[in-house]
Amino acid sequence: MKKVPIEKAVGMTLCHDITAMRDGFKGAAFRRGHVIEAGDIEKLKDLGKRAVFVWEENAGELHEEDCALRMAAMAPVAGAHYTGPSEGKVVLTADVEGMLRVDTDLLAQLNAIGDITITTLPDHYPVKPGMRLASMRIVPLVTQERQIIQAEALCRERPLLRLLPYKARRAGVIVTGSEVYTGRIKDKFEPVVRRKLAAFPGEILGVTLCDDDADMIVAAARSFLDQGADFMIFTGGMSVDPDDVTPTAIRRLGARVVSHGVPAQPGNMTLVAYLGDIPILGVPGAAIALPTTIFDVLLPAIYAGEVITKDDLIRLGDGGLCQLCAACHYPNCTFGRY
Repeated sequence: MKKVPIEKAVGMTLCHDITAMRDGFKGAAFRRGHVIEAGDIEKLKDLGKRAVFVWEENAGELHEEDCALRMAAMAPVAGAHYTGPSEGKVVLTADVEGMLRVDTDLLAQLNAIGDITITTLPDHYPVKPGMRLASMRIVPLVTQERQIIQAEALCRERPLLRLLPYKARRAGVIVTGSEVYTGRIKDKFEPVVRRKLAAFPGEILGVTLCDDDADMIVAAARSFLDQGADFMIFTGGMSVDPDDVTPTAIRRLGARVVSHGVPAQPGNMTLVAYLGDIPILGVPGAAIALPTTIFDVLLPAIYAGEVITKDDLIRLGDGGLCQLCAACHYPNCTFGRY
């Protein structure tokens, strides 16, 4: 684009809106794409304009709104939709409940191109319909088209954003501990797990109390698996004490343990395992005492069908320390980012 005195701009095409404010009105007096006529000169002077920006032929430039539309097209997301452009940007909004995945490496590459700015919610963020997921725009009014072409090429290699809708699961819950099994104390985990799983689709097949006996725990787990459980939750006996047999029972079941212990608090002693493709969580007692633990952080990934890896768990260390706020704001806080 180039800046031209208004007297010399007749016949040229505006590359930006010109706003007017008068008598309670605020809006565009001249729209982008308007071809300036001789009769516009005095009106432009009344708006305080001595010069305007017009398109230069063969300059290879794109307007901010055209850039925004092309950025939206390069990063389509099933289960979400773009609105705009408005004020030069497009906004991505969720249509379904699920978990947002962001290719953070690709995002950094795109934002390093030059004039492009793309901002998103954090990777692994749980979202509900109507939530804003991302916004895209260029910083200046126009940019070289080659920047958008470069961004489009990068996004053809792999998706920038994905919204993984939650899938219904059939959960089996096993609470271990002789003190609970014998009735000496009342189990407090069942109401907690029922409340947390109610936020996701599916059902709880049942809650079984077991003594500190590996054979009994394994038998209870196999009973749930025979009923079609595709998610198993264990709690009680999750520490490293010699008489804590729950991790032993999970291994005896044939599960592959991804990790017993994660760099996050509360929930340090969380166990993550898989029996084939069936996720298994060993949940420490902190889930009963505190409103939010790593249990809450991992549930969206499990219901979104993501396979939790050792690397995922290692990355919990950055942001894995809960601030134990008087009023819990999770997930709108620093806890559980990975």
